[in-house]
Amino acid sequence: MKNINRRNFVKNISMASVAASSVSIAEAKVAKELFVHHVYFWLKNPNSEADKAKLLEGLNKLAKVPTIRMVHIGTPATTNRSVIERSYAISWLCFFDNLEEEEIYQKHPIHLKFVEDYSYLWEKVIVYDSVGPKR
Repeated sequence: MKNINRRNFVKNISMASVAASSVSIAEAKVAKELFVHHVYFWLKNPNSEADKAKLLEGLNKLAKVPTIRMVHIGTPATTNRSVIERSYAISWLCFFDNLEEEEIYQKHPIHLKFVEDYSYLWEKVIVYDSVGPKR
């Protein structure tokens, strides 16, 4: 009788392990998708430190949108090769779990307020959106 109980126990443990690993695999697949939103800003007054500081102020407020997983605010690096674009003032890079999360960001009141309050600062904006596996 003890052997039968042991076999059932082992069988149940094995089945639970398979079920748990199936959930983990499904969760891992979801976690591996990534939506990247990269925005480059050219200021109307590119030599104005005050305008640059104002845009940075706005971007730091924008970073509080809850669907953003990670954010990076940068300025052109000092690298200098023919393929490098360095004419922009500020870049805004943020990561989302998926397209739906990015669409929520686009309609979020913080984002709408950012555009309303700070768009007077820029003369040009270019956006690069991409999706792919998280590595």
